[in-house]
Amino acid sequence: MSWSQIAEAQRLLDSEEGTVYKDWGGRLPIALVFPNTYYLGMSSLAVHTLYRLWNAYEDVVCERVTTDLMPPLSLESGAPLDYFPVLAFSISYEMDYFQVVTLLRAAGLPARATERDESHPLLIAGGPVMSANPEPLAPMLDAIVIGEVEPILDDLTAALHLVSQGRDAVLEALSRIPGLYLPNLHPDDPAEPVRRQWLPNLDDWPTHSALFAADTEFADMGLIEIARGCGRGCRFCLAGYAYRPPRQRSVDSILAQGRELLRHRDRLGLVSAAVSDHTQIDELAVELRGLGAQISVSSMRVDPVSEPLIRALAESGTRTLTLAPEAGSERLRRAIHKTQTEDDVLRAVDLAGRYGLEQVKLYFMLGLPSEEEADARALVDLALACAERFPRQVTVQVTPFVPKAHTPFQRQAQTPAKVVKRRLAFVERELQRHGVGTRSESPAWAEIQGTLARGDRRVAEALLTVEHPSPGAWQRALAEVDLSLQALLRQRGDDEPLPWDFIMSGVRPQRRVDPPKGPSFANVQAKDCTND
Repeated sequence: MSWSQIAEAQRLLDSEEGTVYKDWGGRLPIALVFPNTYYLGMSSLAVHTLYRLWNAYEDVVCERVTTDLMPPLSLESGAPLDYFPVLAFSISYEMDYFQVVTLLRAAGLPARATERDESHPLLIAGGPVMSANPEPLAPMLDAIVIGEVEPILDDLTAALHLVSQGRDAVLEALSRIPGLYLPNLHPDDPAEPVRRQWLPNLDDWPTHSALFAADTEFADMGLIEIARGCGRGCRFCLAGYAYRPPRQRSVDSILAQGRELLRHRDRLGLVSAAVSDHTQIDELAVELRGLGAQISVSSMRVDPVSEPLIRALAESGTRTLTLAPEAGSERLRRAIHKTQTEDDVLRAVDLAGRYGLEQVKLYFMLGLPSEEEADARALVDLALACAERFPRQVTVQVTPFVPKAHTPFQRQAQTPAKVVKRRLAFVERELQRHGVGTRSESPAWAEIQGTLARGDRRVAEALLTVEHPSPGAWQRALAEVDLSLQALLRQRGDDEPLPWDFIMSGVRPQRRVDPPKGPSFANVQAKDCTND
């Protein structure tokens, strides 16, 4: 470790509360690898949760690795990756696949699992994108967790302890655990289905911040997951299908976690796919405020809007209300099963103004299936209607749509970047003319994300040829393995096999998705998923 690395590691550690230091003697060392920056990794509840749960085992020591210290070293002890018998990757975004390759190269580890032997660490991975379609990274990994890790964590950890007996012993033990996908057992075609794991009772496993650090998006708050999954059935949303059935934590459990976190921070961030869908959100907001907590939320729905929640946010000093209409026109919102109306959005904007919030952020997508030029115009019209009702700042963020595995749009063609770019230019020009700020993501990079989201194992070979990712470099890498953007982003036939078909998500495929008629937790119940 160089002096500059020592200084950077010490700077990060000095800013933290809750860091765990353990002697390695007699323990299984696990490197918890987040293939992106410390800033983003410490903003991830998955990283916090795994760090806390693994370090709760007396015979395990879990240390964190991000891309900040290169070549990659663990934050707590400065150990290089090849000192660890197990590397556990937490991956939540397809574009981080490039960083997985970069970390392995920088650590001097063979990227392909078939090239590693007893002298190398065992590589496992999990996360929503891994559960949806693990194939683009499958040749690099020894085992992949499909679904939620809590139900199998004890068995998984016990199996990993066998790594001291050799790779064959640990892989054999892992192969007997439900929800574990071992790609090299089926290098050409997965022969056995893998069932996604999910946790029936969230209260059994509290999920909250384990570390408090200055260099992170949520430096001023402790995070609590109040619910998991979503029953709204939005046809574009991976989270809505990767985490079914929708479940929520009890108010008592959330309050207990809140009391613990308030020892460290006076602001609590409530996290779920849609915070306002918790069936007791009004009561929860009042109770947390009664504890003296300031409140922030990750996201909220406006059909219906929760005025007690907005009031609690305003009283907590929240300056921004974030809404996600996703599409500008009523027609397109119905097509993607986003049920909120323009009146719903405007009512929420009015409440933000009434309670003195300073900014409204609106999230939209462009390139959705069946989208037309008129829908881009409708996006502008809705944003301007919000700006007219809100006396302060309105900001619009636009993201190109990327079809995801296991969603109702998994077979849809991705709208070409040139089409999205033209519509995006129109939206930005029209909104900026009226003083509405805009932010957007690159349509060209969205195409790269689309190839990683729905690719097969050939994509892994392309990943291994790219040193400095760019749209041009990616197209050249695909060409080297006889692939193309067009081949990967095209419409998939109704009877065409998909790379992720072997994953049994538990959502009954024959079930028709109807618009929700009440609280979202009533729309998709546990009976709509299986776990056997």
